[in-house]
Amino acid sequence: MSAVPAPGVLPDLTPVPGTAFGIYVHVPFCATRCGYCDFNTYTAGELGGATPQGWLAALRAELAIAAELVGEVPVDSVFVGGGTPSLLGGAGLADVLAAVRDNFRLAPGAEVTTEANPESTSAEFFAQIRTAGYTRVSLGMQSVVPRVLAVLDRTHSPGRALRAVAEATAAGFEHLNIDLIYGTPGESDDDLLRSVDAALSAGVDHVSAYALVVEDGTALARRVRRGEVASPDDDVLAHRYELLDERLTAAGLGWYEVSNWSRPGGQCRHNIGYWNGGQWWGAGPGAHGFVGDTRWWNVKRPNAYADVLADGRLPVADFERLDAHDRHVENVLLQIRLRAGLPLELLTDTELERAADAVTAGLLSRDSQRLVLTGRGRLLADAVVRDILDD
Repeated sequence: MSAVPAPGVLPDLTPVPGTAFGIYVHVPFCATRCGYCDFNTYTAGELGGATPQGWLAALRAELAIAAELVGEVPVDSVFVGGGTPSLLGGAGLADVLAAVRDNFRLAPGAEVTTEANPESTSAEFFAQIRTAGYTRVSLGMQSVVPRVLAVLDRTHSPGRALRAVAEATAAGFEHLNIDLIYGTPGESDDDLLRSVDAALSAGVDHVSAYALVVEDGTALARRVRRGEVASPDDDVLAHRYELLDERLTAAGLGWYEVSNWSRPGGQCRHNIGYWNGGQWWGAGPGAHGFVGDTRWWNVKRPNAYADVLADGRLPVADFERLDAHDRHVENVLLQIRLRAGLPLELLTDTELERAADAVTAGLLSRDSQRLVLTGRGRLLADAVVRDILDD
């Protein structure tokens, strides 16, 4: 009996020719829950008996079904995220990549990334995953200032991320990212710049920086509601963005997406695939995928995920099919965030007229083929999109 579900569960799963195809693997495990995080992650006490071993067996089953559904398609990138993938250890992450390779063919030179928490890495860990075939590591540093880390409920020591970069470099990794968060209550301009300078001094070729967002249901949201900490201020966030952009640019890391800076050749190809309308299979509890014109999302709980796959079915919670209008909106929303810019040919005549107003307002620049956000436009990217799009 085939493991492929009945027709209609996930329709139209033929990858679009000529577009990048990636695989995202979601690892749902975390040692502790950060106060700002609303991702689909679980600490040991929240797992209800689910284990990494059971999760890996279910992942293998999902990837086998995925390969049967999408057929022979070369995989341009693999991204293992979470959660905290590094909690699986080097051997565990090697098993994850082996599960992908057992079912899909990686394209020559494919990018293979894993996220990692500095506290769950070591020199041996980096050596193991480099040998296994990982080509890129993204480390969650967020800040090097102890009181900022305390507000975020981050458990790593301020210097650990920098030592992790050195260990990864020694293991042979050429592409390393550090994640930063700016706008944490109590953070100063100097605090942010200390963190940016630390990332630069470590020698990474990529930095991602995200404004702190207070998500409903998180511990941070409860603290803000009780008045224990202030909510991030929009003007402060804009100022901090300008500070870090100036510092990173001066150091040779140029922005290529609103929240991402890299040295030449250091861009995250997997994420560029998302922004340029590529296709991907999202595997793991709560993972989202998009193939053909179908977007879907898996059940969230690790036990439920494993149970559905043990029954020979895909663990899909629901799906939607995107029509031409949906795709148009997403293409504009995502591509305008890229330094490469938004092709004029994607816009309708009325949208081009509205875009001209944004150029006049100094939010966009225009050449003969594309629209690119200005520095001020990057601070207002979502508003620029809303103003351009047809109703």
